[in-house]
Amino acid sequence: MKQSDRSHCRRLAIILSAAFFWMTSVHAGVVLRNDVELKHALKSTPPCCVIDARSAESQRKHPLADALRYRPDLSIIPTASVIVVADRDRDAMKVGMALAGQHPGKTIYAVKGGVVAWESVLKSLSGVSSSRAPGMAPGISFVIPHNTCETGTPLQILQGKPKP
Repeated sequence: MKQSDRSHCRRLAIILSAAFFWMTSVHAGVVLRNDVELKHALKSTPPCCVIDARSAESQRKHPLADALRYRPDLSIIPTASVIVVADRDRDAMKVGMALAGQHPGKTIYAVKGGVVAWESVLKSLSGVSSSRAPGMAPGISFVIPHNTCETGTPLQILQGKPKP
């Protein structure tokens, strides 16, 4: 085999390996993103829930508002993307992979940089999470609820009464 043929085969093997790695990571549904990438990804579509996969000590020292604590038996119905925050990036990916196994095809973002990165995202998206709905009077706002994907007993049931 000529040197140029070997070089061509080597390049082809590298390209195929990269394509295989990309296809398996896309299929898994878990993507590690930093705060800038998350701000961009979530600007138009907020996540359905945030999963706090940090240690109990980290959760106690720095509580994360509106987050579901991760546990192996956590049951969610992801209606939009899911955010996983952990103490270490690899732990966020591990929990994300577990959730992706339960919900194939759903977008799951593991936060690169942990709680500091996630709070940076929250701060920048705070203007996106509430807005005035068309046709509503000034001063009345619509708030998109957080963590609406956990299954189980609802915290509150809202019921309207018809006007007589």
